Amino acid sequence: MSSLEQRTNIKFCVLLEKSPSETLEMLKKAYGNDAMNITKEGKISLRQKPRESDVGGFFDYDSVIHHEFIPEGYTANNELYLVILKRLRKRPEKWVTNDWFLLHDNAPPHCALIVKKYLARHNVTTLEHPPYSPGLAPAYFYLFPRLKMKLKGHRFVDSKEVIENATKQLKDLSKNGFQECFEQSYERWKKCVVAGGK
Repeated sequence: MSSLEQRTNIKFCVLLEKSPSETLEMLKKAYGNDAMNITKEGKISLRQKPRESDVGGFFDYDSVIHHEFIPEGYTANNELYLVILKRLRKRPEKWVTNDWFLLHDNAPPHCALIVKKYLARHNVTTLEHPPYSPGLAPAYFYLFPRLKMKLKGHRFVDSKEVIENATKQLKDLSKNGFQECFEQSYERWKKCVVAGGK
């Protein structure tokens, strides 16, 4: 089968708001060993060594609101991020009041025009994030380190087991921890302002 046909099918799945893992499973079912994967550079290849699953997550002062694991072979690009944002919107209790804001770093998918238009269309206030400043991103100084710490030293049979364990750890994070995270975030931003952005 041609790669063009498979690309068309991927776009179709995105329009139907299928998750990346659902899309990948459908490609594998339809094309078997000829199913394409998407490389880390965003290029399509017919054969590729699988990579570890990445996790993307959204959290607030109380808990993780939404998380997703990026399937093996997929790259977190602007189209995928837009699909994830649309699934995040399916938590209406978090969108009804519209009295919150979104802080995400300057990763290319977050800054893509289609993402900015989507957020503007839904009146989502976003905070600008300084480039190259992971120390100011709560996911980098709070969420990911805690998740890694809990999983460190464990051997897992496959990516399914990694996902199950990581999901359990995300659910077990305490409300107090998230509150401390945002208090730390405020202090870190304050120091950045005092230092003139340095």
